[in-house]
Amino acid sequence: MDREIERSAPSVEEAVEAALEELGASEQEVTVEVLQEPRSGFLGVGAQPAIVRVRLRARREDLSEDELEEQGEVAADFLEGLLARMGMSADVDVEIRDGTAYVEIVAEGPDEEDMGLLIGRHGLTLEALQELTRVVVGRRTGARCRVVVDVEDYRGRQRARLVARAREAAQRVARTGREVELEPMNAYERKVVHDTVAEVSGVTSSSRGEEPERRVVIRRRP
Repeated sequence: MDREIERSAPSVEEAVEAALEELGASEQEVTVEVLQEPRSGFLGVGAQPAIVRVRLRARREDLSEDELEEQGEVAADFLEGLLARMGMSADVDVEIRDGTAYVEIVAEGPDEEDMGLLIGRHGLTLEALQELTRVVVGRRTGARCRVVVDVEDYRGRQRARLVARAREAAQRVARTGREVELEPMNAYERKVVHDTVAEVSGVTSSSRGEEPERRVVIRRRP
């Protein structure tokens, strides 16, 4: 079934960006309908946000269990080779769940410091590993990559912290009406925040700024 969501923000561009992050899609994969153009009003009176409806053009390609296992094996082989060239010792485990191949890198023995190097500051090295793996899997299988790379459950721990922080910020905005701007985040982290904010009544979120300083802004819904 096609997915369709509506988002509001001060500008059409911000509203579309927020919707794309929530859907996990690119502009080429969606159609955008502008339901309401933004208006500044006179001295703030009569101001209105932009509201857009964003719909996935078609249901994303579903992969069979065998295809997901193939992608997981390709990713694991690539990462094991990369780790060997870097002189790092680690186990690479693959688990298939919810239509995705999760590839987990776990330290062997006392090499936890190496795992920190693989994660990097704010997860930037892990994001680079994810992108490299995505390219390799796509080229070798000819299908859209359904692999998520993690190191020592960093994504799981980070997601739990992000969800708690985003929910607390959204509830504060709903209670006080004061806008909250969070710290810069990567695309994965922003999507987690958008998904969490969408579950809190009376608030909305959008993204602001340019990478790597792009961040989520939470506002009370008009």
